[in-house]
Amino acid sequence: MRISIIPLFVFLGSVLSLFSTVVSAEEKKASFSVKPLAVDANEGCAIADVNNDGVLDVVAGRNWYAGPDYVPRALRAIEDRNGYIHSNGDFPYDVDADGWVDIIAQSFFETEINWFRNPGPDGLKLGLLWEKRLLVDTEVMRNEAELLHDIDGDGVAELIVNSWNKETSLLAWRFDTELREITVREGNKRVKKMEEFPTMRKITIGSSMNGHGLGLGDLNGDGLKDVLFQAGWYEQPQEDAFNTPWTYHDGWYLHASIPMVVRDLNGDGRNDFIYGMGHDYGLYWREQLEPEADGTLRWSEHLIDDSFSQPHVLHMADIDGDGEEELITGKRVFAHNGKDPGGMEDPVLYYYNWDKANNRFERETIARGSAGTGLQIATGDLNDDGLLDIAVAGKSGTYILFNEG
Repeated sequence: MRISIIPLFVFLGSVLSLFSTVVSAEEKKASFSVKPLAVDANEGCAIADVNNDGVLDVVAGRNWYAGPDYVPRALRAIEDRNGYIHSNGDFPYDVDADGWVDIIAQSFFETEINWFRNPGPDGLKLGLLWEKRLLVDTEVMRNEAELLHDIDGDGVAELIVNSWNKETSLLAWRFDTELREITVREGNKRVKKMEEFPTMRKITIGSSMNGHGLGLGDLNGDGLKDVLFQAGWYEQPQEDAFNTPWTYHDGWYLHASIPMVVRDLNGDGRNDFIYGMGHDYGLYWREQLEPEADGTLRWSEHLIDDSFSQPHVLHMADIDGDGEEELITGKRVFAHNGKDPGGMEDPVLYYYNWDKANNRFERETIARGSAGTGLQIATGDLNDDGLLDIAVAGKSGTYILFNEG
């Protein structure tokens, strides 16, 4: 029998190298501490510097939470309708361009898109409610959720609205202004004058065809962002996107998350997409295959996780500091008041690393039994330690998940 003798220093070097690899991998796993902010049923949240002090704050429905203490401060009143809150998203945007970030919001059932005007330093100190102002009456109900995103690449975002009503047109709304006649007092007289007001202009992406799910990204590789929804996707026209019909393509029928995330996961030059089943079990990614000869896109579906239900919202951010974005999602708590499959199970919040070598996602736990999701997940460095923290709001409450590294 022949025996191979390995020098001790070689053996030890191999062990140390292996140990170093394991430690490095472990160091890239982020851990989190959970800070409850409020017990409420709001499902929208955002991160922004509300009071212009250079510190990021959290906005979530009725309240905003000023960093670094994150004590709740009043923002607006919100009604509910049998467990469904009249708010399905918070979008920070300086609507009146006065240097103070305002909040745009809509509702599941109401047709108006409103903005809430930041009262500025004095009003914020006094805890005043923010003045509610109308942007536009869409005349459309059954609004599932919205995305604020620059569709045409001109540097100005549009508000894209998703509806669970399949016969509703898929609409976006573009910021605009209009002149209105107002009456003001000048000395002892009342005079009429024209003043410019913020408003929104309608953009039709698809006529009379909508459905649960919404995403934005370049699916066909032409450099333009397309719109994904429940029953397929709309192709952005090459020119004049907001006045030219978009081409509809079928390809799937999914009760999908908002957003559906478009990424080239496997590096083959074709964009894939990630989606969750918003009201059931199942988190998936669809790999884009070589297209048909006529250009029709083809897909292969891959399961990511089906151990929890209602992954209604997805978010991408580099939370473990490895230079690559991770997928963040979790259970939307009581999405249909607990009537969805798995609706009575405990809240969970996870992040997923993409394993490039094996083309799969690997799950890590952020929180279990406390923080779940609503309709938005927000990330930002809230405690100025160089790590991205997470804010969520849902029917289990509003939370910050501080990234401990």
